[in-house]
Amino acid sequence: MTIDRRRLVVLGVAGAACWWHAAASGARPRGRTAAPDDLPAREASWYKKLEEGRVECELCPQACTVADMERGMCGVRENRGGTYYTLVHSLACAVHVDPIEKKPFFHVMPGEKALSYSTAGCNVECKFCQNWELSQFRPEQVAAYDLPPEAMIRVARQNGAKLTAATYGEPVVFWEYVRDAARSANRAGIKPTVVSNGFIKPEPLREVLPLLSAVKVDLKAFTDDFYQQQVRGRLQPVLDTLRLIREAGVWLEIVVLLVPTLNDGAAEIKRLSSWVRTNLGSDVPVHFTRFHPTYRLTDLPPTPVATLERAWRIGREAGLDYVYLGNVPGHPGENTVCPGCGEIVIRRVGFQVVKNSLADGACADCGREIPGVWS
Repeated sequence: MTIDRRRLVVLGVAGAACWWHAAASGARPRGRTAAPDDLPAREASWYKKLEEGRVECELCPQACTVADMERGMCGVRENRGGTYYTLVHSLACAVHVDPIEKKPFFHVMPGEKALSYSTAGCNVECKFCQNWELSQFRPEQVAAYDLPPEAMIRVARQNGAKLTAATYGEPVVFWEYVRDAARSANRAGIKPTVVSNGFIKPEPLREVLPLLSAVKVDLKAFTDDFYQQQVRGRLQPVLDTLRLIREAGVWLEIVVLLVPTLNDGAAEIKRLSSWVRTNLGSDVPVHFTRFHPTYRLTDLPPTPVATLERAWRIGREAGLDYVYLGNVPGHPGENTVCPGCGEIVIRRVGFQVVKNSLADGACADCGREIPGVWS
């Protein structure tokens, strides 16, 4: 793949209109960075210094030990003379105004728009990553522009977005940017959200959680073998993240991408659903979504709709109140149904809300509270 083609894809994600708005608001287009030395560098917040100029990253469970002038696994954090730097703070390579349902958040301000943003880099490598042209490249390899938090908020206001969403790539690797953007959003009355793989250490997570309105975590599977073989990660740190988010009182939703033959077995889905019910509660929404072949996993078919419907039934039988199906536009599994009376309180078609009968966060028919972030 040529650089021109990769840049075209990245700019297609960003959107020409949003690029123009960002530039007009004070962002400086950079194009493709010519050399790594041209990247902006800010000292990272979570690391410790070791002997002989080495550092140990304390941001995610990879716990990279990095020699001088080397980078961690994510490719966006670099050791320079014993000081660890993030190379992507305010360096956005994808920006777009999306419906919040696209994240997907189904219990967060239905029908509203989110200013979505990402940098390059990721701390895992999912073989099925749909955004690999951002996540699996270093920041000097993709087109980007300077978008500091203050400019981001101006872009959000110009586009009528009431939320921000760190998404597309992996927000953990640009966690300092997430933190500072969330602070700016809160000051402006805009709700900051994060869409993450949840592969983060407890301390940086705890520091930033109080700034966030909602977090969506991709729970890739419920076996460590899947995480090691398909993701280059581990399951337990993600489960710990889910507990911490719930304990902090930040709104949480979970997405499980069902990959045929790899993580779609009925027994695994039952264990996952029961774990969520026992450890997080029945009111945490779980989205079972459809896999489509991509990146390094192109030899498997799309997930059969029947498999998704079976997962929906298993989740409900395990005691989950809000189970959804994703990537099947128009399916009834996209709707929010009141657990009390069974009425549809939010009807969706794809990313569009076509009915919302919530009354002050409750079912208009029976008065049962529907948990979420509604205003």
